[in-house]
Amino acid sequence: MPLHRFPIQLRFGDEDVNGHVNNVRYVQFLEEARVRLSLLPLPEADAKAGVSTFRSVTAEFGTTLVARQEIEYMTPLTYSQDPAWIEIWVTEVGGSSFSYGFRLTDESAETVYAVAEASMVMVSRTTGRPVPLSDAQRRILGGWRGEPAPFRRRRSVESPAEGVK
Repeated sequence: MPLHRFPIQLRFGDEDVNGHVNNVRYVQFLEEARVRLSLLPLPEADAKAGVSTFRSVTAEFGTTLVARQEIEYMTPLTYSQDPAWIEIWVTEVGGSSFSYGFRLTDESAETVYAVAEASMVMVSRTTGRPVPLSDAQRRILGGWRGEPAPFRRRRSVESPAEGVK
């Protein structure tokens, strides 16, 4: 699957009283991966067209907002001087939205700490309403397209949690 990997340097303060990296930090790791991906230089063809990063093409049309995030924690992550690695790719592209898949791993990618997905919506800066993705955005996102996030357990919409009415 096409993906990008970025090192995430852990800090001692990322751990909580339970001796592992706090779940709130995982959300920040996802954010860091999204920002880094949006700032990567695009292929030469896009640069010739005046588009240098995904962020630069997105700024022309509005901004992206997180609509939904889901994280499945697989293995506790503890502080280390070695960075954790975050993998990011696009799992879905809709009319005004798209989704990223993530895996948080060790450097070898043998240990998976978490799998996640984040749904993003393109909105107008003036109205706050969803706006369609541009052709340029679709082309870029398509180049980052991969498989769905590899969740182990995911409850379907048709089968709500037990006891919920």
